[in-house]
Amino acid sequence: MPRRAESLQINRRELIRLAGATLALLVAPRGYAAAKNEIIAVRVWPSADYTRVTIEHKAPIKFSQFTIGGPDRLVVDLDNIEFTNVLQGLDSRISPNDPNIRLLRAGQFKPGVVRLVMELKNRVKPQVFVLAPIGRYGYRLVLDVYPLEPPDPLLQLIKENNLLRDDEKDLAQAEPRPAPPASASPTRPAVVGRLVTIMLDPGHGGEDPGAVGRRGSYEKNITLAVAKILKAKIDAEPNMRAVLTRDTDYFVPLQTRVQKARRINADLFVSIHADAFVRPDARGSSVFILSEKGASSSAARHLAQKENEADLIGGVNLSAADPMLARTLLDLSQTVTISDSLQLGKSVLGEIGNINALHRGRVEHAGFAVLKAPDIPSILVETAFISNPEEERQLNSESYRNKMASAIVSGIRKYFIKNPPPKPKQS
Repeated sequence: MPRRAESLQINRRELIRLAGATLALLVAPRGYAAAKNEIIAVRVWPSADYTRVTIEHKAPIKFSQFTIGGPDRLVVDLDNIEFTNVLQGLDSRISPNDPNIRLLRAGQFKPGVVRLVMELKNRVKPQVFVLAPIGRYGYRLVLDVYPLEPPDPLLQLIKENNLLRDDEKDLAQAEPRPAPPASASPTRPAVVGRLVTIMLDPGHGGEDPGAVGRRGSYEKNITLAVAKILKAKIDAEPNMRAVLTRDTDYFVPLQTRVQKARRINADLFVSIHADAFVRPDARGSSVFILSEKGASSSAARHLAQKENEADLIGGVNLSAADPMLARTLLDLSQTVTISDSLQLGKSVLGEIGNINALHRGRVEHAGFAVLKAPDIPSILVETAFISNPEEERQLNSESYRNKMASAIVSGIRKYFIKNPPPKPKQS
């Protein structure tokens, strides 16, 4: 074939190819030419500490953000996103009792761009960041709004104590005086010479469900329920008061849990969990403390690794981490505190062994990040195996939760009898 004819043939073929591609674009379904990212779910987690809005999507997302006043609003634009039914009715997901957000709405700002507008109840410090896929979650864009003046747990504790004293005055003036509950027997003497504060830490929460039972129970709900009962029992003890790291369903980073305990000068730190294993026959309760030299068993090491991944699942803005606190958490020169933690762990383990089989007959050691307060005796209690169907039923039982809480309180009381608390710490 002559070179000119060959060239014309090639050009004709290229023209046909381009024409075919153009025709395909004209008749292709909407979105075929430039596939749009897809919003999978939107979840809202309100709390006094902060409110989190999580937007889960199928692929990495490009976004921009800014704030405006009159009223205060946070605006986030999502690129290459179409407005779908997942984003419809977004305003209905905001509770009227949300401490931080008044209104959240979404709309098609321009082709391929969805605009989210969050109207705020007060001035906030917003943090907007992305999370890579992990576990059951895909890509996530996180909108955290923190109040400019965060709630002070120490002031809240003082307020609660004042309210309790007012209640006691009202009871003293009432006739006839009602009989106190069994957990607050007036005949039991105080075992401590001053008011002691115990930080109770319900594990997981919010985006982080923790372990999931074979019957569908979430560890985060079990731990919160047990911790609330435990708080009521501790508050009923002479000279004892308890504070929760969270009192609703929201995520608290591991460092923040430790930070809260230190802010209220806590005397003890008790983290509540529900264990899980791949086999359904694993059973029993356990108590763990921080290890200086490594885990006491491969199972303890695995559990610590799993619990320390809570920040990855729950979602932490690593760019906003406090470097001073991070250094504190990495400081393992805590010989005295770990010794006290061991005594506390033994006391609690002995009591919970009266209500449930023990997974191991000793206090175990592992590198749990949540136990790394350098000056607070700290334990982690695995109340039972949520992966065991029988123990999962127990964990959902009010009777078992009460027994577990009573056993922990009894262990704490016995610990203080043998280890009287020192003079109050100075802030």
